[in-house]
Amino acid sequence: MQQDAELLFSAVREAGALALKYFRDGVKSWHKKPNDPVSEADLAVDTLLREKLIGARPGYGWLSEESGFLHADTAAPLWVIDPIDGTRAFIAGKPEFTICVALLRGGTPQLAAVFNPATDEFFSAIAGQGALLNGAPIRASGHAALAEARLLASKRTFDHHGWLARMGKADFAYRNSIAYRMALVAAGRFDAAISLAEKSDWDVAAADLLVREAGGRVTDADGRPLVYAGQNHRHPSVVVAGPWLHDELIDLLKTRRDNLGD
Repeated sequence: MQQDAELLFSAVREAGALALKYFRDGVKSWHKKPNDPVSEADLAVDTLLREKLIGARPGYGWLSEESGFLHADTAAPLWVIDPIDGTRAFIAGKPEFTICVALLRGGTPQLAAVFNPATDEFFSAIAGQGALLNGAPIRASGHAALAEARLLASKRTFDHHGWLARMGKADFAYRNSIAYRMALVAAGRFDAAISLAEKSDWDVAAADLLVREAGGRVTDADGRPLVYAGQNHRHPSVVVAGPWLHDELIDLLKTRRDNLGD
């Protein structure tokens, strides 16, 4: 495990340096399909990580947003990669993107790195050993009430569903990368992050381990833990919070499900 961690962290740092060069110098971009941007940096980072990780561990599997799934023995560990999470922010020159890599064993994240090279924030975790930011331990918030909570979530969505009346003086903010939002909750800078949009394994697997190792919780909007299936599995929603606030959020979000009649 330690050797895999050293390999992972070194590769992600190298990938971060490459991404930062594109971020500073300018980058070409296009759309893979409507409303789905990609840049030359996404592809370059993906290639670098594949060369470093599969090159060193040819028996491991590979799942990436940009290069798809490479078959491996079902019992083999699986690298899960988002070369640049937050591509829109990256293209726009906003420092709200991350490079995300997790190593799964038996469908469970065991190693994780979420790196924002533009802000020099390197979040890492090894299962059972806690979560770190630039080498220092981090913990999720102990805030227990919705009122005055610091949320990485859409205030417009809360207003649409009539939830603001329960929020008191809660503060709303946003960052483009869902992995970055989750990592900031793991670090205790925000109390919760909520996304009601679908996510793929590569969006959240690495940050999921970070949050749990920092003492937080990660589920969908119905309170179910995220399950990683290994081939572009989708998650209907993501709710991330410290251990005390999470149940309050799930209780609030249930009203959406009830209103939809499902």
